[in-house]
Amino acid sequence: MYRTIEDLGNLNGKVVMLRADLNVPMNENFEVTNTARIDRTVPTIKELMSKGAKVVIVSHLGRPSGKDDMANSLRHIVKDLEKALGKHVMFVDDCIGPKVANAIKDMSADEVLLLENLRFYKEEEKGNEYFAKELVANIDAYVSDAFSTAHRNHASMVAAVKMRPSAFGRLMEEEVNALTKGLNDPKRPLMAIVGGSKVSTKLDLLNNLVKKVDKLVIVGGMSQTFLRALGAETVNENNSLVQMDMLNTAKEIMATAEANNCKIILPVDVVVANEFKANAEHKIVKIDEIPAEGWTIVDGGVMTVALIYKELLDCETLIWNGPLGVFEMKPFDSATNAVAEAVAELTQNGKIISVAGGGDTVSALANAGVEKKFSYVSTAGGAFLEWMEGKELPGVVVLKK
Repeated sequence: MYRTIEDLGNLNGKVVMLRADLNVPMNENFEVTNTARIDRTVPTIKELMSKGAKVVIVSHLGRPSGKDDMANSLRHIVKDLEKALGKHVMFVDDCIGPKVANAIKDMSADEVLLLENLRFYKEEEKGNEYFAKELVANIDAYVSDAFSTAHRNHASMVAAVKMRPSAFGRLMEEEVNALTKGLNDPKRPLMAIVGGSKVSTKLDLLNNLVKKVDKLVIVGGMSQTFLRALGAETVNENNSLVQMDMLNTAKEIMATAEANNCKIILPVDVVVANEFKANAEHKIVKIDEIPAEGWTIVDGGVMTVALIYKELLDCETLIWNGPLGVFEMKPFDSATNAVAEAVAELTQNGKIISVAGGGDTVSALANAGVEKKFSYVSTAGGAFLEWMEGKELPGVVVLKK
């Protein structure tokens, strides 16, 4: 169990600091190009305000490396935050010190205060306790709502939380509940779909999943290493992303899966293209028919999509991280789109609980037009992966009751 807003008691007239994730993408004119993270923070802000709290928001933006960097200033998001909230947003170009103290004193009950980028101070990423003390100097309670940074032992995620009455925000609460239902306490059978270019980047993830899920679908570039490990000589370094130095590791993962009654599902056909670019000449071939050279594997084939769908039908829960192919280049998003649409339909019909996350995965689901049709889609990248790897996240653990 974790502390939630209810555990903070009466907030009327209290100053509440909200650690949000407002790390939004911007164009060269410093205009926000996707407001999803702002929009998902709004319910917590509105609820705190409805309880009479004065809300002071802190966040990071980009990687300013401990120094002022106006390209990463949170002042750029003020108008978007105001639009999403329907409230006036004050901005202070610091997150600690007298400017902040004075601004909090001047706040009215119907406005929000946004402070400057936490990472303008190197102490934030170092988890410095003195910085955390300065951060919470003028507040009464602390609400942590930035799951995407929960895997970091940063000052605003851990040290500050310990210094005031604190709780999950609604987004953090929703995220942790969804991931717990997806992996820690799922309805079974439980399937995981894992894609990505290299086995070496997801070893911890794969080794954890084969001990927890009933079915593991391995797709994308990493599947090619597993196919070669199983003896597919047609998969080579000229036509795929196979990692020849990881073949024994792939065999060990498959052995662990077998010992834990986890069924591994791999592609049975693929799309190959004669150039690595959008709309290149391409064809679907079975695994044992992949050309030795001159063609590159870019997507899963129709038989692979059908196999995944068949395996999905008797599952109760799905967790997904990683596309099936090079979805950024059309038409090599076809397999990812087809599986995403199938999962969305099963979810909407109440047949499956679907949880997805990670940057590429979110983009792939958006490309397929189904990101709002899954049970839950996490905007977190590293934190989502570390949760799936079975690791404890400092920013979550600190709020255990």
